Amino acid sequence: MQNKKVLFITQAAAIAALYVVLTFISNMFGLANGAIQVRISEALTILPVFTTAGIPGVVIGCLLSNILTGCALPDIIFGTFATLLGALGTYYLRNTKFVFTVPPVLANIIIVPQVLRYAYGVTDAIPFLMFTVGVGEVISVMGLGMLLYVALKARKDILFPAKNY
Repeated sequence: MQNKKVLFITQAAAIAALYVVLTFISNMFGLANGAIQVRISEALTILPVFTTAGIPGVVIGCLLSNILTGCALPDIIFGTFATLLGALGTYYLRNTKFVFTVPPVLANIIIVPQVLRYAYGVTDAIPFLMFTVGVGEVISVMGLGMLLYVALKARKDILFPAKNY
């Protein structure tokens, strides 16, 4: 029992750290925040398919990334909440093919444009912001996330040995 807890914490911490690193890479190209964003780190939101440690991992990673990249407080709160909703949705849809990629995309399409408008004063129309955020999420989650899923699926028993879901 103790080993499962240690494994869970270790996996969550590794996922959070990887999320932060990948967000910083996106940030180097000006793609981590703003109306047009492609956070490579959002590909990790598929990890709850393999382990429940993916949920706190991506949520803590998003929280730390938002703080460390200088986001406004509403973005830190609601952006992290969008990631939480997306990760939970992925977990609950983990037994579906490809559909598990939809919750992170939808959560961000709905929440992030509101954050951009009210926290940063972005004057673009909400539907436009939904489109730009949505395109970035589709690239990150449905594109890169599915590539990650395919790469990890064959090794899931080695990488995620505990049946903790």
